[in-house]
Amino acid sequence: MATRQNSTNGKPKSPRIQVVLPELICEQLTTLANNESRTVSNMAKVLIQEGIKKYFEKAGESLFSENNLDTDKFRDELENKSVRRLKRAPNRIRYYKKSEKNS
Repeated sequence: MATRQNSTNGKPKSPRIQVVLPELICEQLTTLANNESRTVSNMAKVLIQEGIKKYFEKAGESLFSENNLDTDKFRDELENKSVRRLKRAPNRIRYYKKSEKNS
């Protein structure tokens, strides 16, 4: 059974599971994660999602609603985008009050 914890602000975190892997599979998972610039945990999640999707497609059943597929597609696109670092701190925005003379 997946465990669900609450974050410090009280919102529930995503369910957590614990998996025991053979050494070889763990090394392969780590290699895949490094190749795709992902964490090992995120790579495992992606592979599990793909495996579940293929399993249900093979069985001819639909586990996901169209809305979930759109959300997953959007999330995957965001995860695949490259990260750009800021070259310097953003410029400070200055707001000026209108003087009574200009009003």
